[in-house]
Amino acid sequence: MTKKAFARIAEGFDEALAIARGTAKPARLHIPEVIDVRRIRTGLAMSQEDFAAAFGFTLNQVRDWEQKRSRPLGGVRAYLLMIGTDAVAVLKILRTSPKRKAA
Repeated sequence: MTKKAFARIAEGFDEALAIARGTAKPARLHIPEVIDVRRIRTGLAMSQEDFAAAFGFTLNQVRDWEQKRSRPLGGVRAYLLMIGTDAVAVLKILRTSPKRKAA
């Protein structure tokens, strides 16, 4: 582990301790109002159909977002932000999530 990596981990640990002790407030999560879905999708070299199927959207949702007829709201923006940051990890989670048993 590099000194820089260790310093970043230590900084995060110190911050977490300060928050737990009540001497610091946690950072507020910021999710941008505008998410460029087309940029995320094309960065992954996926068609609209493949992107929708891979991440659980409808084709109409993806088209509407990209053509600015509507925009992703709330948690969907956060989900898209995660996809744009690390799509491989998101796909891994989706593919390894437990299957529901029939009742």
